[in-house]
Amino acid sequence: MCANDMRGLVLAAGAGRRLRPWTDDLPKALVPVDGDTTILDIALSNLAQAGLTSVTVVVGYRASAVADRVQDLQNRHGVRLTLVHNDRAEEWNNAYSLWLARDHFAGGALLVNGDTVHPVSVEKTLLASRGPGILLAVDSAKELADEEMKTLFTPDGRLSRITKQMDPASAHGEYIGLTLIEPAAATGLADCLEAVWRRDPNLYYEDGFQEYADRGGAIRAADIGDVPWVEVDNHDDLARARTIACRY
Repeated sequence: MCANDMRGLVLAAGAGRRLRPWTDDLPKALVPVDGDTTILDIALSNLAQAGLTSVTVVVGYRASAVADRVQDLQNRHGVRLTLVHNDRAEEWNNAYSLWLARDHFAGGALLVNGDTVHPVSVEKTLLASRGPGILLAVDSAKELADEEMKTLFTPDGRLSRITKQMDPASAHGEYIGLTLIEPAAATGLADCLEAVWRRDPNLYYEDGFQEYADRGGAIRAADIGDVPWVEVDNHDDLARARTIACRY
């Protein structure tokens, strides 16, 4: 399968309450980071540059703000957008959001969190490192603390743990919010995501990855190298994103 056979998939349902007042009327993904360029613009531009021009966007909080921009986003980035609506986005966590897109990643997808500002080299690294299962973009250069989504892999390269609740000193690196899902892994991942959100709708999709690994599924890492990126959760992150985005 070539890159053009895969879909791009962006999770953009989150409210981003820690970014108010920016997110009073906008989802986090539509917060501008370089002039009128938003986090979603960067995700779509990167996917298009990597050859993925069919893109599904999961929306929820202030979904109409994304819907109103669909034509402009398609014209600007040369992509075809499909929106999937999560009507529980303000109540439940993102394991449910990703599960809602299960039909859209069934044929393979490159997943991008809608709050991650990063260069297109990350997408290209994932596509160049494809294997039989699921591939996580991991930063092994960053110094880790308590808040990061940390990963641990077995000696043969398979994911054993993905959690924020891990001693940073024992972690392989931080999962940065991009994942390549191969078609052979899609059904199993969807089953795991459903098991996770039904157990607790406040769980993350990374808990679905943990479930998949615990069931014997192959999840591996693609090291992104020492590249500038940031997950935009708060105003300090947004300030950093604005120093990074202008370089792309």
